[in-house]
Amino acid sequence: MADKQISLPAKLINGGIAGLIGVTCVFPIDLAKTRLQNQQNGSRLYTSMSDCLIKTIRSEGYFGMYRGAAVNLTLVTPEKAIKLAANDFFRHHLSTDGKLTLFREMLAGCGAGTCQVIVTTPMEMLKIQLQDAGRLAAQRKLMPETVAAGSVETKSSTAMQITRELLREKGIAGLYKGLGATLLRDVPFSMIYFPLFANLNNLGKRGVDGPAPFYVSFISGCIAGSSAAVAVNPVDVIKTRLQSLNRGNTEDTYSGVTDCIRKIMRNEGPAAFLKGAYCRALVIAPLFGIAQVVYFLGVGEFILIDQVPSDF
Repeated sequence: MADKQISLPAKLINGGIAGLIGVTCVFPIDLAKTRLQNQQNGSRLYTSMSDCLIKTIRSEGYFGMYRGAAVNLTLVTPEKAIKLAANDFFRHHLSTDGKLTLFREMLAGCGAGTCQVIVTTPMEMLKIQLQDAGRLAAQRKLMPETVAAGSVETKSSTAMQITRELLREKGIAGLYKGLGATLLRDVPFSMIYFPLFANLNNLGKRGVDGPAPFYVSFISGCIAGSSAAVAVNPVDVIKTRLQSLNRGNTEDTYSGVTDCIRKIMRNEGPAAFLKGAYCRALVIAPLFGIAQVVYFLGVGEFILIDQVPSDF
């Protein structure tokens, strides 16, 4: 049917708009999540999300909570657009008579998660350096014994400076450090999120073929997003640690995913894999709730209709 056909440009516009709105709303919580995940035993500056945000405002000002937001706002448009459009594409081609089994829904989510890491990995790589710079700067002032003597201060570095440095020293691979961990996080996330959202959203549809009200899409996106976020948080902790270029003198360094898991288990215990879990849930829930509302309201379709030239 015509209304089932995928309009790729519209999906890309919807994903981009949703990403920009969502990131603007929840970025300070994401900054707190990164800093909580990166601090290790012996170098703990923050006790909770609220403590992190309060100390960030005191030491860096209000806009310190948005350190690294420019990277996210620039790259979240293609990232979210790719994720949502890819999921639609795979669901469309995997469906039989308009229906999908749970396995095929998960397979479509797997495809979407795999596609998005093209943009997600360098975006996260740059964002983490900028977000964590304030934590390291605070350590230098309050806990100087925990900061490595040779560590490079990135507080005043920009995303472009970090990008040039990585490209000069390691080539394009520098921007894709942690690619394996990003795949291990984003593929399972999408495999959980998209089927869960689709089934929750279907419960609120008006009739068999009618669309769900926008508030059902929002709530479904929030529930599915927060559930998937908490489920993959251990891998997010690993990814954050692997992608951090600078760290304190007493903090561990890691050679890969398995080395990171082993050292976290040995030095911090299994509870460390849940660091920042509630922050991540608070970030992802409204982010994907907003995304699905924009998506299902058809903002992109409306914009494109306005651009169609009249025949008269």
